[in-house]
Amino acid sequence: MQYREFGKTGVKVSALGFGCMRFPVLENGEINEEEAVKQLRYAIDKGINYLDTAYVYHGGKSEGLLAKALKDGYREKVYIADKNPVWLVNKYEDFEKYLDEQLARLETDHIDFYLLHALDKNRWNKIKELGAREFLDKALKNGKIKHAGFSFHDDVAAFKQIVDDYDWDFCQIQYNYMDEYNQAGTEGLEYAASKGLAVIIMEPLLGGKLAKTPPKVVQEIWDKAEIKRTPAEWALRWLWNRPEISLVLSGMNSMEMVEENMRTAETALPAAMTAEELALVGEVRDQYKRLTRVNCTACRYCMPCPFGVDIPGNFATYNEAAIYDNWDNCSKYYNGRKETEKASACAECGKCEKVCPQHLSIRAYLKELHRELGRA
Repeated sequence: MQYREFGKTGVKVSALGFGCMRFPVLENGEINEEEAVKQLRYAIDKGINYLDTAYVYHGGKSEGLLAKALKDGYREKVYIADKNPVWLVNKYEDFEKYLDEQLARLETDHIDFYLLHALDKNRWNKIKELGAREFLDKALKNGKIKHAGFSFHDDVAAFKQIVDDYDWDFCQIQYNYMDEYNQAGTEGLEYAASKGLAVIIMEPLLGGKLAKTPPKVVQEIWDKAEIKRTPAEWALRWLWNRPEISLVLSGMNSMEMVEENMRTAETALPAAMTAEELALVGEVRDQYKRLTRVNCTACRYCMPCPFGVDIPGNFATYNEAAIYDNWDNCSKYYNGRKETEKASACAECGKCEKVCPQHLSIRAYLKELHRELGRA
């Protein structure tokens, strides 16, 4: 396993981190605990030392699963990253309430890397007034957390403001070859690194979309490469090529995925990609942008919809139809769904758009996809 410096902390972390947002699940939607624990322990045994969870992942059950996986001496082998659900914080005491609850769920006396979750400009300004910085100072002093950071979804101006507003150790941003100029983007990545912050990457495969079997026009581009790689390996290597990146998170939910990503992490060194390889990635990016209808990452922050609409599921179907020219099958699937799950059930309340990290015009996209897929 390759290890990298974690900003100014003096800590070294595995280049690949295990994201605990997308564990394998059973038919009833519950975490497949046996398989998830098996995957986590395998990854740790092979060198992964950074595990990332959050208060809300898997409906609040991710932290408890992680606690089970880290028994039998595994806790001492890893760093735990966890996130405070700041949108639920309405007074200073709430910060401490959620932290204490997370420590109990994790069955540990400290969290190594603690983040304020999903900050944007408005959310940061609100919790700053509620004492977020004082809370972090206190938690660091009493040892409940070892390092303070934040995850982020907004524009680069807001990102720089937040970076400058506290003595952070690290940050977590959405970044991949499709998101160079979205949210914090490359400019934010370089800015944070210049300030000594470790930079963690989330959504490296854009919710798994960059790992799927590509459409023919994209595969033809990859086929031009001298060294043949899977789509996931191309996307991860592109990230690890940047020395500013301390760690890339992957929400792995199969042993095959764990093994493939770990193999890539061993050899994907900074500045290792050739100019020709980088140009190929650029060609693929341009082609995907021409094909994709909705840039949804299936993070599910928009769910549950008050009216039952399966927002990410509908968007996934719409994108699959457009990217893979699979309109007939996708239309049949869409029209066979429950009426409450379809885009046509949207009552336009706008609740989903207020929490969407991508700031998508969800209501407009739902209307558009229903026009395209709802045709008999």
